[in-house]
Amino acid sequence: MQIRFPSLLMTVGVAGAALWLTASPIAGQAPSGSLFPAYKAPRTADGKPDLSGVWEALTSANWDILAHSAQPGPHPTLLGAWGAGRGGQSIVEGNEIPYQPWAAAKQKENFKNRMVVKVAADPSRFDTGDRELQCYRPGVPRANYMPYPFQIFQTPEEILIVYEYKGALRSIHMDSTEDAPGDTWMGWSNGRWDGDTLVVDVRGFNGNTWLDRAGNFHSDALHVVERWTPISPYHIRYEATLEDPKVYSRPWKMSFALYKHVETNAQLIEFNCVPFVEEMMYEPVGLYRPQPRKAR
Repeated sequence: MQIRFPSLLMTVGVAGAALWLTASPIAGQAPSGSLFPAYKAPRTADGKPDLSGVWEALTSANWDILAHSAQPGPHPTLLGAWGAGRGGQSIVEGNEIPYQPWAAAKQKENFKNRMVVKVAADPSRFDTGDRELQCYRPGVPRANYMPYPFQIFQTPEEILIVYEYKGALRSIHMDSTEDAPGDTWMGWSNGRWDGDTLVVDVRGFNGNTWLDRAGNFHSDALHVVERWTPISPYHIRYEATLEDPKVYSRPWKMSFALYKHVETNAQLIEFNCVPFVEEMMYEPVGLYRPQPRKAR
């Protein structure tokens, strides 16, 4: 007699997973509502929602913000599955970025050249290659869905976000309408509270960052409006509306869930990628490699 317990267990497991997925936020997909409908975020001394802590997105959007299949890494004949990219669901509303025709063609060109790197002295180096490959700051909103955690520190006057990747940081100036003093990688952030939602207006980008490894991009005219809404003790619903009249035909939106690290030793670990790219970007090869000390 054939025993079918494994099949039964698999059927039960799949059914259970389906039920769990209908009730739980999915990585790469913004929750439609809170698992805690009566949830009210803890307050800081000035009565505002407390967003402090170490947070991380569990999406695969850093590879591609649109829906995508798993893909091999750059050298599968040598590395096998190492460096392979995860498949993932879209974080973009409608799974479509409204590129202008020229920009849609540019995105395809970016994807083709995503691993092409020019030396740092070349003034056209930003015309090709993913900026992450070269260890530049990721910009906003990409910094929030890279596969690295970040930490939020909060005061009434300012909210500071420190990202593990490259030690990038941004200051959110509360109740300010100050213009960006200059264009930068991470932009200039002004914030305000809309009930329990932190709304951040970000402008002043230098236009050199990409949105993912797939070559999705923007210009220096990018304007991002973020909404950070705590929906449980352990989740923030993150939404961002992107507007760029140079690149897109209309504003568009992305959203996903952020998860709080609750380990007792939760902290950021330094990820300074500069030494990892020096030999790739500069000649001669080996010039920046640490050398053993000479015997005296």
